[in-house]
Amino acid sequence: MAMEAAEIERLIREGLPGASVEIRDLAGDGNHYAATVVSESFRGKSRVQQHQMVYAALKGQMGGILHALALQTNVPD
Repeated sequence: MAMEAAEIERLIREGLPGASVEIRDLAGDGNHYAATVVSESFRGKSRVQQHQMVYAALKGQMGGILHALALQTNVPD
C-alpha cells in the first residue's frame, strides 16, 4: 500500500510546525518521493540531525509504508 504525498506533507508539517514542505512523486508510483523541507528548527543542526528530525516526524512510516524518500533539508535564508 502506497503512502499519499499529502499524508507525508501533513506528518512533516505536524512534526515541524512552520516548515516549508514540498513533496514530489519521483516515479509516479506512490512509492518513491522526494521532499524538500525548510525549517528554522534545523538551524545549528547537522544534516544528519535534520534528516533524523524529518524521519521522527514521519512516525515510523519510513522504510515501511513509505518505501523511499530522497530528502533535502535547509534552514530559511
